[in-house]
Amino acid sequence: MFFIASKIFWMFANPLTLAAILALASFLLILAGWRRLAASAAGLGFLVLAVSGWTTAGALLLHPLEDRFQRPSDMPARVDGIVVLGGGFEGGVNRVRGGYELNSSGDRFVETAALALRYPEARVLVSGGAGALLLEGEGDGETAPRLLEALGVDRSRLLLDNEARNTQENALFSKRLADPQEGETWLLVTSAFHMPRSVGLFRKADFAVVPWPSDYRTSGVERIGPAEDNVFDSTQNTALAIREWIGLLVYWLTGRIDTLLPGPDGQGTPVIR
Repeated sequence: MFFIASKIFWMFANPLTLAAILALASFLLILAGWRRLAASAAGLGFLVLAVSGWTTAGALLLHPLEDRFQRPSDMPARVDGIVVLGGGFEGGVNRVRGGYELNSSGDRFVETAALALRYPEARVLVSGGAGALLLEGEGDGETAPRLLEALGVDRSRLLLDNEARNTQENALFSKRLADPQEGETWLLVTSAFHMPRSVGLFRKADFAVVPWPSDYRTSGVERIGPAEDNVFDSTQNTALAIREWIGLLVYWLTGRIDTLLPGPDGQGTPVIR
């Protein structure tokens, strides 16, 4: 139920969808003769598009997420396993055409392949099923072996979870599949903006991991003002940031993570509830 509710909510909370709904509402209000309300809806829709696509709002919202965890300054001497969270493949395309088409989060798997080659004894756990609500697609746990093998990672090293549909299930199912032992070092690879929520959920699942962020969407030096990127990427950054902050809030309010913004070494941003 939580999975379905989150997908339905995001269908309407996405800035592009919200702007389209407001445009439709404006049209219907004009037909009903409520011109002032129609103008307000149209203006609000334009404001949503303008802020998300033509300003640095999305980048600024992403900064505290992407900056929360840094990669270790020194490479670990030993790595027993690498967990990479799904979301980096075009599941609908790969289901029909095969191959391993990557989307904008595909850096997760490129980084994982590089780490796997650097640490040839480490196991590689891919966690990610088909997380779409309506579109049928191949889960990342099915696609990843083709890419990783092509990049030189032996299939015998892979642990595959093709059931997880969201980040909480990523953490729970990864813990079950990896069965980490005391003293082992496991790296967690996911998008930098997604790392705080991911680390919070892995801690909740009692799976100690070393954060290894990848797939940065900002330079980290953007300032308030006009967008420094193209409209599409700026809108996508806004959508990602809103989604991630809402996800953090909901997961914290429902007790799935212990702090609103998990941080390094167990630090977080506690808020009195």
